[in-house]
Amino acid sequence: MTATWFSAPAPVARRVRAFFAPVNRAAQTPVFFDPSEQGRFSLDSPPAPWIGLGWVQDFARKTASKSAALMTGIPAAPLEQVRETLEAQVSLQFLSWTKLTMALATGSQHMNILTPASGAAPAADGAQAVVAVIPQSGSTSTSILLSTTDAANFAPGAIVAVDVDYTGQTGYVGAPVAGAYVRQALADVDYIRRVTFNVALVSQVTATGLTLAETLPGGAPATGAKAQAVIGFVDREGGSFYQEWSALFVMEGSQGERIFFHYPRLQSMSGAAEAVSPLIAKNQGGNSRVMLKGQFLALPVTDPLDGERVVCYRSFIPAANALV
Repeated sequence: MTATWFSAPAPVARRVRAFFAPVNRAAQTPVFFDPSEQGRFSLDSPPAPWIGLGWVQDFARKTASKSAALMTGIPAAPLEQVRETLEAQVSLQFLSWTKLTMALATGSQHMNILTPASGAAPAADGAQAVVAVIPQSGSTSTSILLSTTDAANFAPGAIVAVDVDYTGQTGYVGAPVAGAYVRQALADVDYIRRVTFNVALVSQVTATGLTLAETLPGGAPATGAKAQAVIGFVDREGGSFYQEWSALFVMEGSQGERIFFHYPRLQSMSGAAEAVSPLIAKNQGGNSRVMLKGQFLALPVTDPLDGERVVCYRSFIPAANALV
């Protein structure tokens, strides 16, 4: 008796792992995931420029695409189907609060709260900031060289933002990720550092500068870049800017198989929202876990293989020796 009629069992996966990569907003160029070359990457060390955001829960995706029958003849009868609309949505809950998860879970600009200058007037998104300092030549993506006086403005455990001054430009601003779209010239010289994603945690402060606990997403400080200390993050309900990222969600089965859901372009489609999960029964009081809720709209891309417009790629990498 042969077993060729058996199909491979349905994968058994515990959770979903999320990875995001920045879309070039000015050129509308997403990041594509190639399962043939990258399908077996270590989930703890994703290939650049993908950024791991850990596990997510309540991951759900749904298609809102609609098909319609093309009618012909008398009496009319369906000749074939055509795709009338193309739309897909994704929702999930992030299990951690970070700069990127906060940005993804809101539909507008996500900003760094810069250290305020002495006596500055209060503002909802952060007061006028202390003067930014200029990194010295030789700085790298993990080491910001500063004078002894400038280094004293930072402390271990602080966050540093590194980007150029705002000089009145319009359009997308922020490196390496567009953090905002400026419609008209602003007066805040620190605006780009307020919205930049080029931030990192400071692990050590020495007389010669800052040692970073992680790599700056934008690499070594660009010419003209300056550094400012960040004390937290703020986002706003409303506004005209929408976060847009490439996304990759991975389900890993118990036998080593993997299911990938790759969305080249995802835009946040809802305002900031949280999900509160009690750690014990509600009627017993106690603490609750506050999680970020994300809801996204998939935007179409043109597949260069055949010119088709698509919103998502679903890939499956079978376990070793699995039946096909």
